[in-house]
Amino acid sequence: MGTNTGSFAPARLRERTVGPVCAVLALLAVPAGLLSGPSAGWRAVLPMVVAVLGALAVASLHGRDRLVPAAAAVVAVGSALGTLFGAPPAREAATGVATLVEITALLLLVCLVARYAGSTRHAFVLCTVLGVLASTALLRLHLPPTAREAAAQSSFFALGAIAAAAAGGGLRALETRRIRAVHEARLSQRLQLAGDLHDFVAHDVSGIVVLAQAAQVIGAEQPEKIAPLLQQIEASGLQALGSLDRTVHMLRSSEETAPAGRGATDASPPVAYDLADIVDVVDRFRAAGRTDVRLDIGGLPEQLDRIPREVASTAHRVVVEALTNVRRHAGGAPWVTVSVTPDPDRPEPVLSVSVTNGPATVGEPGDGRLGDRGRHGASGLAGLATRTRALGGTLEFGVHGEHGWQVTAVLPLS
Repeated sequence: MGTNTGSFAPARLRERTVGPVCAVLALLAVPAGLLSGPSAGWRAVLPMVVAVLGALAVASLHGRDRLVPAAAAVVAVGSALGTLFGAPPAREAATGVATLVEITALLLLVCLVARYAGSTRHAFVLCTVLGVLASTALLRLHLPPTAREAAAQSSFFALGAIAAAAAGGGLRALETRRIRAVHEARLSQRLQLAGDLHDFVAHDVSGIVVLAQAAQVIGAEQPEKIAPLLQQIEASGLQALGSLDRTVHMLRSSEETAPAGRGATDASPPVAYDLADIVDVVDRFRAAGRTDVRLDIGGLPEQLDRIPREVASTAHRVVVEALTNVRRHAGGAPWVTVSVTPDPDRPEPVLSVSVTNGPATVGEPGDGRLGDRGRHGASGLAGLATRTRALGGTLEFGVHGEHGWQVTAVLPLS
């Protein structure tokens, strides 16, 4: 579950180049304003320089939350003063160029504010103010004879501000959806890892508990059998530690963002469990108790090798969860049958996995029926049911025979 970081290279390149480019443009804007001031008029040049510097500041430093509204407010004040107290309408070419540059900077700032402003309400207010100023700046060059014509002219040029705000808002919405998707993906990974931790570690820890209970029972009468039980407890503890290490490794792998190459680790990604690991699970379950355990893995070896990895991993988790529940709630069950059978000849090939246990012997530890204590294993079975449905399969569990229990999963192979 490592993270692919190749797509981040263009974004990092843009982040590193935008700042220097904006700084160079800002250094050019000031002398350009000083040179054009005498010909275009200072009342037109000063608002232009303020608008350009404000847009460049937001473009390069938009990560600072307070800078965006502050820069937008300064630009809005400068442009408003230029419109209210500027020179009478003039048709000089230099004045027109300065005004058009200011309008362009205002529209760019509208887009940047809509994209980067922290609050949606603040973004709406600032974009509205800047849009009105951009659409009325042309009144400095030519004042229509009637108020109706002036309003019509301003309304027409307001379409540019609306388009700029829509572009910035669209980029803002895309970024919001991207962040939400990343958050949901990380949450899903963590829930899956929590399920792995529950399934694998709980199975080993429950085995340790059963062996410790057995040691307490036979310790006083048959002390010579304590050493083998302690060895089994040690092996189960090491297995639990291994499951913990694997889960933590998976968690760290899902959080890694460094690209391969310099600084990358040599550790290989964790490998999912497959059908061969079910044999080890059953052997450890058999060794930790007195239950007669029968394992039936049908199908030819080449058929088992062709089973998809996700299906095999889910089958392994079904067996682990079912055996864990047997150990916790029906430890005195006289027999347990584990069956893993592929059926490739059906119209839709499936893998059937079932774990069935007989009724628990009264007086044994954990001899309660699963039907009475189903809530204890509900989280694991519910998680397995969700995972099975995601693969297009089914998971059923319930009472089998007289006070027994059966868990059955049918997983499609195609």
